Amino acid sequence: MKNIVIFASGTGSNAENIIHYFKNNTSKSVVGVFSNNSNAKVIEKAKKLDVQTLIFNKDELYGDFVLSKLKELNPDLIVLAGFLLKFPEPIIAAFPNKIINIHPALLPKYGGKGMYGNHVHQAVLNNKETETGITIHYVNEHYDEGGIIFQKSVSILDCSTFEEVSKKVHQLEHEYFPQVIDQLLTRNP
Repeated sequence: MKNIVIFASGTGSNAENIIHYFKNNTSKSVVGVFSNNSNAKVIEKAKKLDVQTLIFNKDELYGDFVLSKLKELNPDLIVLAGFLLKFPEPIIAAFPNKIINIHPALLPKYGGKGMYGNHVHQAVLNNKETETGITIHYVNEHYDEGGIIFQKSVSILDCSTFEEVSKKVHQLEHEYFPQVIDQLLTRNP
């Protein structure tokens, strides 16, 4: 069985979508949802779907606590799905090329510290871009600079608000993120 651990900080729509995608899969499974936010909706969603959860604080993330919990679960892939803290180097070192993130823009544009969620969508609109999209990439010690695994673009010529852009990007995320995770786990025995 290939194990997936998801890190999320917010509502968890991507996490929920990924859990549903793998729910009846006989070879791949989401075994944990980890969050730095005890009020995150992703926690209750995971519990309703019978997925183990772990809530931690910043000190526990950058100390040994989260790393030791990950080692217990021994995930084949760690998926950041709306996780807002910089990922610690000791965890990256312990799970080389096994940590991926989804970014709501076409990297290298609109990446880096502070570029998440609606901040990205507003920046895309402010710069009068004609398209945006998603980037799924490996996680390294710098925000949004790991190797790109997959990108998909969408036209935003008909969008005038960040909410409209967000809706189109979320559709891409929900369609492609679980598929890319599935492909990565299938390719890496």
